[in-house]
Amino acid sequence: MSQGTVIAAVDGSAESQAAAQWAAREALLRDLPLHIVHAWQDWSPGFAHAPFTGTETAPGDAAVTRHWAERVPRGVADRLRESHPGLRVGVEQVFGRPAEVLLAAANKAEVLVLGSRGLGALGGFLAGSVSMPVLAHAERPVVVVRAGERAEDERRPGDGADRPARYLDVVLGLDLTRPCDELIEYAFSAAAARGAALRVVHGWDTPIVYGYEPEAADPGHGVAMGLREASALTDALRPWRGKFPDVDVKEQCVVGRAADHLVDASKDASLLVVGRRVRRAAIGTHIGPVTHAVLHHAAVPVAVVPHP
Repeated sequence: MSQGTVIAAVDGSAESQAAAQWAAREALLRDLPLHIVHAWQDWSPGFAHAPFTGTETAPGDAAVTRHWAERVPRGVADRLRESHPGLRVGVEQVFGRPAEVLLAAANKAEVLVLGSRGLGALGGFLAGSVSMPVLAHAERPVVVVRAGERAEDERRPGDGADRPARYLDVVLGLDLTRPCDELIEYAFSAAAARGAALRVVHGWDTPIVYGYEPEAADPGHGVAMGLREASALTDALRPWRGKFPDVDVKEQCVVGRAADHLVDASKDASLLVVGRRVRRAAIGTHIGPVTHAVLHHAAVPVAVVPHP
């Protein structure tokens, strides 16, 4: 694997199936190979339900459990090859703690794609106990996909053969108070790959000074601040417009909770891109309140991009 690879984590759940399909489309868009990764653990003693069948294996029967586990990534890869001709697909099953396996995979890839919630029979390793540590510590972008996500949901209705369906906007949530080149570059690249417009949402609030809101005393204060924020957003995006001249950029400065505006924007988008500050602590699952909120409520796949 290399950083020129899209990786999809699978466990047999509906969520991971949707993630694998999204990852396949992303790999084709970016002309990259797709790598299917399945983390496997021996859950004996205990009972394990074989995925897709509901059958039970006896406690301690690790060989049977592993047989069913090995079918998961192979089955996903076979279906993707059939539905996406020309897609380069590799498969890997790794024995180990799922969070550690996925973190190692993420740090070697262009992007790691996860299901938003895992309920797989082999331990549900895409559930919050695993996906949150991966999101919090991955050094590369991670995309989270909900069950039921479909290719047609990402596009506007077409106007016939002459005008095929186009991708909905890519939405970027941008905080101008921190360095974020990695975040901006990912969003522009995603929009360019899709031939989609990039809608950049920057949220801000009027600061409270000495216990009162200046805007309440002087409404013009808020207007002036809004103009300054809009100007700062334009300045931040200017060099990226030059690097991606074919991307149509829509700037949106909004007052209030950024998470609320981003969730609302996701209702008419193909992808939502947000950032996560890089923290070097070995423990903890802090991803920031805005990122946490959109992961729970956004209507589309969410790309979480680490940055300083």
